[in-house]
Amino acid sequence: MSARLNVAIVGCGIIGLNHARAIARHPDLAITALVDAVPAAASALADQIVSEFGVQRPAEFETLPAAVAGAPVDIVVICTPSGLHVQLAEEALAAGKHVVIEKPLDVSMARARRILELSREAERNGLVVSVISQHRFDPASVVVADAAHSGAFGRVTSGIASVAWWRSQDYYDSGQWRGTWELDGGGAVMNQGVHTVDLLVWFLGRPVEIVAQTALLAHERVEVEDIAVATVRFESGALAVVHATTAAYPGGSVRLQVLGDRGSAIIEDDQLEYFGTADPAAFDPTGASVVNRAAELVDASEVRGGERGADRFIVGHLRQYEDVVDAIQQHRAPGVTVEDAFVSLAVVRAIYLSATLGRPIAFDEVLSGALDDITVTTGA
Repeated sequence: MSARLNVAIVGCGIIGLNHARAIARHPDLAITALVDAVPAAASALADQIVSEFGVQRPAEFETLPAAVAGAPVDIVVICTPSGLHVQLAEEALAAGKHVVIEKPLDVSMARARRILELSREAERNGLVVSVISQHRFDPASVVVADAAHSGAFGRVTSGIASVAWWRSQDYYDSGQWRGTWELDGGGAVMNQGVHTVDLLVWFLGRPVEIVAQTALLAHERVEVEDIAVATVRFESGALAVVHATTAAYPGGSVRLQVLGDRGSAIIEDDQLEYFGTADPAAFDPTGASVVNRAAELVDASEVRGGERGADRFIVGHLRQYEDVVDAIQQHRAPGVTVEDAFVSLAVVRAIYLSATLGRPIAFDEVLSGALDDITVTTGA
């Protein structure tokens, strides 16, 4: 029987609650500490954990160092606003704890680079550091990634990633940090679209150049964009389009297409809508003989239109926690590393840099830190 791992959740808002619900379902995890600068938030989450799961009440703290000193903690889960991640990650790793960071890694490339350096040192010391990208563990995503990486699609030629969502003005007005460059780090791309960008990069490989435009068209009292469109050129030669908006009333879907010269796939709202590949023994140049194999490759609930439970958001996080726990127990790297998250963040940063500077952005410029000091804005 595996030893239980004790978890401290830092940030007790909506995202902290979702993590708590996923953690509570894992037999090898127990929530022992809650941390929030607002004591009432930690107390409310503690009440909910006890009420929903009938477990021992977690201890409540206002700072992470106090939690590490005052409760048994093996894993620190960071669910605070994005701009606060690096300080908390540094505190957790300095205390010798495994770390899970909610997306995005941070809102600053310089701070994210610091987290990356810390994670590399931590990994050498046997610690696991992972960033939430739960959609990499969706059955549809796994099937498409395997096909793209194995050559089942032939040469992957292009991709389309679209996040067409709606967020009301009340959403942005609900927290002072929302819609700010300092703490939210961006708008439709950074906050809503980062998971989809992460999947696109996972499927298509290393980006080389990004060209983008952004705008704020449907909201007020917001610094960041509510619409962005970008093109990405990859090292393989593949081209992709990224579209993200919070101004698509009443809210549409998240749609990802991966297109190759021997096969293609479509994921919509995390479910596999289409998966078709050529018969390697008898290639049909017209494509007339290609059938949609989506229903063969994933469970019925994971095929587009299949009935999923109301807890699917929790299940997505639970899949990643299963990977994190296994990584800790097996002394291996997690399925999503800080390096992975850093690359995805760099793509988002490149989109904002291109829109701000009005020119194509070489991906290496972003990775190197050469453009870290540029203040990004909405629109050119």
